[in-house]
Amino acid sequence: MVEAKIYFGSTPETKEERIVVRSPFNDKPVSSYPKCDADDAHKALQIAKEAFERHQESPLSQRIAWLRDVAAKLAQRKEEFALMITKEVGKPIAFSRIEVDRAIETITLSADFATALVGETINTDATPSGRKSLSFYKRVPVGVVVAITPFNFPLNLSAHKLAPALVAGNSVVYKPTPEAPATGYMLAKLFIESDHALPDMLSVVYGDAEVGSALVRSEIPRKISFTGSVPVGKIICQNAGIKKVSLELGGNAASYVDRNADIAKAAARCAVGAFVNSGQVCISLQRIYVHEEVYEAFGEALVADTKRLKVGDPYEPDTFMGPLISEEAAIRAERWVQSAIAAGARPLLEPRREGRYFYPAILADVRDDMEIVCEEVFAPIVSLVKVSSYEEAVAKMNDSPYGLQFSIFTRDIELIKRFIDDAQTGGVVVNDIPTLRFDIQPYGGVKYSGIGREGPKFALEEYTEIKSVVIV
Repeated sequence: MVEAKIYFGSTPETKEERIVVRSPFNDKPVSSYPKCDADDAHKALQIAKEAFERHQESPLSQRIAWLRDVAAKLAQRKEEFALMITKEVGKPIAFSRIEVDRAIETITLSADFATALVGETINTDATPSGRKSLSFYKRVPVGVVVAITPFNFPLNLSAHKLAPALVAGNSVVYKPTPEAPATGYMLAKLFIESDHALPDMLSVVYGDAEVGSALVRSEIPRKISFTGSVPVGKIICQNAGIKKVSLELGGNAASYVDRNADIAKAAARCAVGAFVNSGQVCISLQRIYVHEEVYEAFGEALVADTKRLKVGDPYEPDTFMGPLISEEAAIRAERWVQSAIAAGARPLLEPRREGRYFYPAILADVRDDMEIVCEEVFAPIVSLVKVSSYEEAVAKMNDSPYGLQFSIFTRDIELIKRFIDDAQTGGVVVNDIPTLRFDIQPYGGVKYSGIGREGPKFALEEYTEIKSVVIV
């Protein structure tokens, strides 16, 4: 069992009172973390403030070398990290290995894009009221960053915050998810123990509401980066005060399957998009709007492809779906499905729950007013809605408080062009699932799906501020 430690800057500490994390798969203890409080949060923030002031003159070359060293060390320990992800959150090992690979890429891309974080000169004599000067702007670090991460991608989503924030010259107080403290601790340890590390620029504390509230309310951080639920995102906005805030919140991802789409391809990809990571993905495919001419054929193909997905032991390399993060989450998913069926939805696969396992659920004839399409389910559940036209589909897709990613399956180039403009969402995918994400891309949503963008190049902008300079 890995015992995660607090890091007050580069100094590890622990406490007598510890919280044990148990595997969602077999309930065995797999890690533990110290029970932190608001005082720990304040101490970490003060250390981060002093470290930022001390290292303001650090060269970018050192920070780039720091990230490259961490990426290299992570690659050397890929299997160790993958196993820890699987132990703590029950993710199938094949996907845990993919997550480690993606985290390595995220850290490397952050180092690469840091070299291109530049300003530009400005022609101040371009207007009659202006005059010639040497004018330019440059990007500077914001200062102290608070990074709060979720359980579903405990390594890569942490890398998306830590790597760009640190390479931009900020200090960071990092609160990893309570469900995967050891994964976060191991990653932070790589940064802190690197030969290229800037001392005390990264701190790690643990906890839920008390610690999170102390971090957010403090006047010390200048930037809050949070990935998690909409209710917590609202609380952060209310309590943060005048700070930069990035929020990657919920989603209710949708696809439209047009009558001229490649049905076999669409069904195969939608099975992946709906059920990968047991549906515990912000861009998990939850709603599929299918043209009435291909509705039944698509449903049959989706069921056939879903039945091929292996649900079982997450340590077996061919397992596609493991358990949900908790039995409460599985019970909630079961309740939502049964409620929809009672309201008239037609199950194409019989609902089935075994402890923390909730097997893939496909519901047909779902109505727009059902909770299962209105809210984020965060479980392996997908709903099929019959539509008579593209216009009806896109109107229903947009009729949501969320707008993270949508997709369309069609051979009609005119529909594709229209969809790019019509979709009220942060990301559009054509002829694939909305669950598709490349870490090099800008990633984030509109409406209740969040504020700001991740992706190394774009996160670097979030973690810096513009300083304007005029020399006359």
